[in-house]
Amino acid sequence: MRSNTYARLETVYSKFKGYIGTKELLEEGFSNRQIAFMAEEGYLEKVCHGYYWLAGKNEDKPSDYKCIEVCLSDPRAVICMNSALYYQGEIKTEPEYLSIATARTDRSLLSMNFLIIRHYFSVSNYLMGVTKKETKFGCYNIYDKERSICDLVRLESNIPTDIVNKIKNNQEQYRRLLKYAELFQIRQKL
Repeated sequence: MRSNTYARLETVYSKFKGYIGTKELLEEGFSNRQIAFMAEEGYLEKVCHGYYWLAGKNEDKPSDYKCIEVCLSDPRAVICMNSALYYQGEIKTEPEYLSIATARTDRSLLSMNFLIIRHYFSVSNYLMGVTKKETKFGCYNIYDKERSICDLVRLESNIPTDIVNKIKNNQEQYRRLLKYAELFQIRQKL
């Protein structure tokens, strides 16, 4: 590549934090061929269709990079179950895979560089308990603790008793947990 291409790349590094889309790279004056070459050379790391991590910037990815990258690939995806509990600090060890919830009608391709398990939820229940988490690198959707616990009980028969006991001490959280449990018809299991 020409030296002015590297100079433009330095401008991109100073302008953007972490992730950049193909659209932004094209707006900065790079061609598709140059983008592919920069990815091949290690200046960019492809994370999903249309998005790159600025690898040449020598900056570490955030601890929740998997959540951000999944939501770059499918902005409607929601981090759920044990993965949601891990990123909320309730579980200490990171699960082997990232649990993702999408609506049954969502057929977006999620081709990631790490293991994911996709759960299809009914359209009526899919958006209950979703919160949007903003970070300096991007945002992602995640279910609240109570919804995540109910989904674990309902889909994996795995009851995280220590987390449930902690929630029982907080009246507001416990009320929300019971509300979800009634909605999903699993109150007896809790």
